[in-house]
Amino acid sequence: MSSERAQRSIRLAQAGLLINAVLVVVKIGTGIIGHSYALIADGVESSLDIFSSLIVWRGIHVAARSADESYHFGYGKAESVAAAAVSLLLVAAAVGIAIEAVREILTPHHLPASFTLVVLVAVIAVKEMLFRFMLREGESLESGIVQADAWHHRSDAITSGAAFLGISIALIGGQEYASADDFAALLASAIIAFNGIRLLRPALADLMDRAPETDLLERVADEARREPGVMNIEKVLARRAGVGHFVTLHVQADPGLALRAAHELGGRVRSRIVTNMPLVLDATIHMEPYEGDIDARREARGRLTGHRPRRPETDAGDNAY
Repeated sequence: MSSERAQRSIRLAQAGLLINAVLVVVKIGTGIIGHSYALIADGVESSLDIFSSLIVWRGIHVAARSADESYHFGYGKAESVAAAAVSLLLVAAAVGIAIEAVREILTPHHLPASFTLVVLVAVIAVKEMLFRFMLREGESLESGIVQADAWHHRSDAITSGAAFLGISIALIGGQEYASADDFAALLASAIIAFNGIRLLRPALADLMDRAPETDLLERVADEARREPGVMNIEKVLARRAGVGHFVTLHVQADPGLALRAAHELGGRVRSRIVTNMPLVLDATIHMEPYEGDIDARREARGRLTGHRPRRPETDAGDNAY
């Protein structure tokens, strides 16, 4: 992860941490005073957001470290580990809220106070704006951990919306519908669990080195083909590490090239890819002999030396290859 991207990601995590700390106090305090378990549950979920933001912050900080003797490929996987931890926190929060919601449903209690609705409207607005901003920045950075944190804020907005619905039903229906507040908390827990599992899958996929989208592999191959002397790209492999990828290319060139020339060509291919594709952290080049058409080899040799040989006149059918 580049220093600039790491700093942007850390600032986003810090902003989320500060906002969550304020919302926890507001939600839990209002829920206790206003007799709303849905709002208290929402506050508990927000308190877990604080821990998730700390995990995000630490994960980004570790992922930004450079490679060393202990970790030859850097610390980028720390981002995926942190994203998985945040996802598991969501699932744990969902289970805890569901258990407490069921307990509250079975226990008679007071109707929630009407002023809790005003607080929830403000909370929903703040969380939705934070979600949109974080998601946009996470997509810009191509950072899974920032996007996971963004969806954590969206989950918080959804639970607040469910609490708003439950409290509204309870206030309109009277004491007979007092448990609507708790059913809202139960619904919110299901939504939180769904989001947690949805975010956990890509984090685990990155930890297991799942191949990135085909578009990235094609762009790497196209960039390599632009280097004079490259005749074909046989294979492109890649794995994600934080906001970047490590790629391996099998590059085919003229089999008549000297070893030093082939080595230098591979170096230029690597330099071109790393320079022109910021998402590629490093590239490993395997040079292989091209065994295809002799004219293609002549043309590639001409591109490599700056001389483009003239082809003999042939039939159109002989030119097709």
